[in-house]
Amino acid sequence: MSLLDRLRAQIAQDGPISVAEYFTRCLHDPRDGYYATRPALGAGGDFLTAPGVSQMFGELIGLWLLETWTRMGRPSPVRLVEMGPGDGALISDVLRAARLLPDFLEAADLWLVEVSPPLRTLQASRLEGAALTPRWADRLEAVPAGAPILLIANEVLDCLPTRQFVRTDGGWAERMVGLDEAGGLAFGLKALGPPPMGEGGYPAGAVVESSPAQAALGSELGHRIAQDGGAALLIDYGRDAPGVGDTLQALKAHAKVSPLAEPGQADLTVWVDFPAVLEAARDAGARTGAIVTQGDFLRGLGVEARAQALSQARPDQADVVARQLGRLTGPDQMGALFKVVCIHAPGLAPPLFEDA
Repeated sequence: MSLLDRLRAQIAQDGPISVAEYFTRCLHDPRDGYYATRPALGAGGDFLTAPGVSQMFGELIGLWLLETWTRMGRPSPVRLVEMGPGDGALISDVLRAARLLPDFLEAADLWLVEVSPPLRTLQASRLEGAALTPRWADRLEAVPAGAPILLIANEVLDCLPTRQFVRTDGGWAERMVGLDEAGGLAFGLKALGPPPMGEGGYPAGAVVESSPAQAALGSELGHRIAQDGGAALLIDYGRDAPGVGDTLQALKAHAKVSPLAEPGQADLTVWVDFPAVLEAARDAGARTGAIVTQGDFLRGLGVEARAQALSQARPDQADVVARQLGRLTGPDQMGALFKVVCIHAPGLAPPLFEDA
């Protein structure tokens, strides 16, 4: 029985489910969930992330980590952690840049937080012979505490379940996934009492998204960093201020498809509520930097100079490098939509987040 059939049977028996529950089932169902069975990354897959655009992305993040570790006082040991490592491209580029500072590689132990068996296989293959040998954990809390942490998470928060609320003429309702008259999946509304987000001044038709899972990760990171020290760099597409709108989307073969069309066959994402994530981290005792765009972050790390160096070394690839630079930093591409935030220990001033 397919995931679609099982969802239809569950809803027919128990009633509609929330968007958040549907989101989780589509991505993480152990038998048919997208990440559990068939994640397809890269140009030939369903979506392309920044590490797949250019090596420059991971190399510059690697340099950011080295400088942050230096500003931490070069602790040893230090946990180098990537959450949601995808096919391993980002951490591979990070480790190549880290060869510039052998002391860091001597101090660091590498942990990859990954729940997908197919992706773990890809990561192991990519990192064979790398400067550090990875260990895997299903969740962040399984990474041993007791040492400072340097964590990166690129396009992780957008994969966490989110509830959706709609302001109607009669009050607030939660968007649910139920069945239409033909037995197919369909969105519907469930009337609410007092809304979780407060009444506010929202007009009829406004959609407000709320992700306790995103905030919970911010809280977990804040607590861990406040306790053990270090910093976390989070990169994703999302909001730098509270807003409204339905951002749920499904991607398959680099094209948008209906989120209800093929459960488990496409990647589901939502925009990240960065203000809520950072507030949760601060409440847990950590400090947070400003929310900056990916374009400004990479330019601040010298991406334009790195692109020039690559073009000079391989003039035949200059046009390719220019397109990669534009994809990563252009305001009409990833440069403005994607944001970068830093959660860090009190007293630490990570690069580009010193004045936050």
